[in-house]
Amino acid sequence: MNLFVTVVLYLAALQSVLGEKVDCDFVKPFAQPEPVTVLEKVALKFKPTLLIDGGCVSFPAVNEAGAISSGLRPLNGNDGCIKAPQGSQVYGRSTQFQDKWAIMFAWYFPKGFWSGMPSRRHDWASMVVWIDDPDFETPKLLGVSLSKSKKRYTKATAPLSEVYFAGFQEYGRRVQNLRQRFEHIYQNFPFVRFFFGPASLDLSTRDGDYQDLIMWKQLTEEARKALNSANFGKSVVPFNDDNFEDMLEKAWPF
Repeated sequence: MNLFVTVVLYLAALQSVLGEKVDCDFVKPFAQPEPVTVLEKVALKFKPTLLIDGGCVSFPAVNEAGAISSGLRPLNGNDGCIKAPQGSQVYGRSTQFQDKWAIMFAWYFPKGFWSGMPSRRHDWASMVVWIDDPDFETPKLLGVSLSKSKKRYTKATAPLSEVYFAGFQEYGRRVQNLRQRFEHIYQNFPFVRFFFGPASLDLSTRDGDYQDLIMWKQLTEEARKALNSANFGKSVVPFNDDNFEDMLEKAWPF
C-alpha cells in the first residue's frame, strides 16, 4: 500500500469518527485540566454548580475523538437521563465583549422539555458571567445572564444577593467574607419556569453539583470541529464559532 492510499484511508477513518453519533450513555467527558492561562484560571474560580429540578441531568455532548451524543427520543419523562453514567460536563468559553469580559458556561441535555414534558431530542442551556478584568487579582462580578430559550436570556446586574452563592446555606452570612476569594460562587439550575414554556436556568438558593469544566480551547480539535458542525435539532451549541458572539449580544445585560 503506497503512502497516498494510506493517507486517504486514514482521513476517511478520521471523518467516520468526527461527528459520529454515539449513545449518550457512552460519551465520555473530558477530565478537567489544570488551568494554565489567566482566563482558564478565572473561569474555574467562577464555575457554577448546577441543580436539576425536574427533567434530565446534564450529559457530555462530545468526546475527544469528536463523536457526538445521539440524545434521547422525547418520550417517558426523564427516563434514561436521571443519571449520566460516564459523568457530566460543563463547557466554557471566554472573551472580551465590548468593555466587559464574558465567561459563558454551557450544559448539554439529551432531551429537551416543554411544560414539564419531553418535547425534542437534545437541549442546551447556558449562562454568562460578566466581570471587569480577568487580570485583576480579584475580578469583580458585574452581572449574570441565564438562558430561558434557544436565543433568549434573563439578566441580573450587581449587586447580587449572597443567597445565590454556593455554600451560603452551610456557612450563613460568613459567605460574604469568602466571596471575594471566589470559594463560593453562583449556582443555577434548569427548571420549567412557566406552565407553557421551555426548561430554563434561574439563580438558586439551594446548592447543586459541580461538573468538570472544559474550556473551548482545551477541547481537542476533533471535538471543536464536531461542535461547530453537529446538528442538535432545535437546539444550538451556544459557545461554538457560529453562535458565541451572537449569544453574548443577546445576553448583554448593561
